[in-house]
Amino acid sequence: MHWLYLILAIIFETLGTTLLKMSNGFSVLVPSIGTIAGYIFCFVFLSFALKSIDMSVAYAIWCAFGIMLVSAIGIIFFHESVSVLKIASILLIILGTVGLRLA
Repeated sequence: MHWLYLILAIIFETLGTTLLKMSNGFSVLVPSIGTIAGYIFCFVFLSFALKSIDMSVAYAIWCAFGIMLVSAIGIIFFHESVSVLKIASILLIILGTVGLRLA
């Protein structure tokens, strides 16, 4: 169950960050409310996951997958630039997370 909580934390963090971009500096009401709700749920589920998963592993996975998902959303939906260096850097973050989990 703790891995499900971590997955939910990642999903809500990604949602909160995406809505944060859409809130235009908290000047658009609905995305602003969604940002706050997304981060509240994110931290609630992350706290549940931390009951059973080592903090270093949970946080690394949460960050790595959040970075990967938010970067993909930025590239696909917000037309952010993409480069080989950007993709390689994201892959290195994920590789480091896998290494931490294996350690």
